Amino acid sequence: MIIQAKISGAEAVKLYDIKMENAAIIRKAARDIMVGGNCLEMFGFEDAKYYKVVRELVEEFRILFAEWVEGFNPKHFIVDDWGLFNPPGIARDYVQRDDELNFLYEDDDE
Repeated sequence: MIIQAKISGAEAVKLYDIKMENAAIIRKAARDIMVGGNCLEMFGFEDAKYYKVVRELVEEFRILFAEWVEGFNPKHFIVDDWGLFNPPGIARDYVQRDDELNFLYEDDDE
């Protein structure tokens, strides 16, 4: 459920930092799914062997996910003063120019 919600959230905004924040949460949720199979095996669930199918599907998703994230526009950002989700090369103390915010007023989905 988290993955679906965060994909929708990332697609609903233009801001690079919000997209990347959602992407990080999606990645964590997917990794939690991968680790979940180990727990099934540890607790002796009879059908844990079928979890391999889930792992294969998560791997397919990972490839699509990486391509999706590469499509985020790093020019559509507002400085993240926490420094976690700024585009490459943008420090948390970066002073943003007004002309860098023009994308906020555009109607198209570049």
